[in-house]
Amino acid sequence: MHSRMGLFLSPVHETGQDPHLAIHRDLDLVELADRLNFDEAWFGEHHTLGWGLVGAPETLIAAASQRTRQIRLAHGVVPLSGHHPFHVASRAVHLQHLTRGRYILGVGPGVPFDATMFGLDGGEQRRRLAEALPALLELVNGEERVTQRTDWYQLVDAKLQLPRFGPGPIEVALATSGTSVSSPRLIGRYGLSMTSFALPFGLPSKDASEHLGLAQQWKHAEEAAAEHGRTLRREDWRIALPVHVAETRAQAFAEVREGYDRWLFEYFGRISGRDVLAPGADRLRALEDRVAAGGALVGSVDDVVAGIRCMEEATGGFGTLLVYVADWTSYENTDRSLGLLAHQVAPRVNGAAARPQEAADRAVARRGR
Repeated sequence: MHSRMGLFLSPVHETGQDPHLAIHRDLDLVELADRLNFDEAWFGEHHTLGWGLVGAPETLIAAASQRTRQIRLAHGVVPLSGHHPFHVASRAVHLQHLTRGRYILGVGPGVPFDATMFGLDGGEQRRRLAEALPALLELVNGEERVTQRTDWYQLVDAKLQLPRFGPGPIEVALATSGTSVSSPRLIGRYGLSMTSFALPFGLPSKDASEHLGLAQQWKHAEEAAAEHGRTLRREDWRIALPVHVAETRAQAFAEVREGYDRWLFEYFGRISGRDVLAPGADRLRALEDRVAAGGALVGSVDDVVAGIRCMEEATGGFGTLLVYVADWTSYENTDRSLGLLAHQVAPRVNGAAARPQEAADRAVARRGR
């Protein structure tokens, strides 16, 4: 049964550990997710700040393709502002072959931390994304040759030599977060899949539908799709946020609290320079406030199921929950959490547990006649 769950691996790893072993841990985790029947695994691209070690996610996707059987493997995402679209398209088609059709091309403007190193600002990142996206889509899924001249790349009668694997198109997803309007409108304009990041900072403890902007993102995308004669499918909408499940709520919070504090205050606070707490917020309750705001799901199986139901209600429905793996706890605790998600949470969310329960209830009812 499809779980409609996936992994999102930035991946982030605390400094002080062997980076070689950390990268191989990421591959081991995807192999585990494949055995647990998770639907997807996404690999991010980062070049600064020390924690995000993977600068060439296509290499991990290629490696994972040889170690897995059914899980789909995705770029999460290619910062299109920093890559020539022809090279992005070429890598995408090669990865589709290596995965035998299990590849998803995720793109976005790029993160601000890396942009500074490349001499870009946010506006330039968004401009380049909008400029390169139509050329990339034609190169990946079209048949026409592309000629385009910009101030940062050129294409002259460009067309890939290698055909796609199979007759269908490569799925292309565009990342968006917060109150972004430009990315959802590009999603609607070109009929792309949407990947939303629910990683808010400095939020008080209030309803997720108000603060994460997820429903508004979908609204912007649908409006743009209607303007350009496109139709979007909610099943192609992915939402990424941290998730950790344990046998009890108290155990789940205890397992991740110290790692969460380091991730929030060291990585995002001290290193990246973000304001990670709302004015007047209690630092000791930062994890509780994030969970209450919908920026993470932490708790028992019942808690996480209820949290997913709340997200479905707040957004109007979405396709896949991507578990953002933040390394908040030990490998053993993380593996156990993924096991609980696969064995107990997913069947209750996707309905897989309903038919066996119906058969059991019917057997009991028939004996009572």
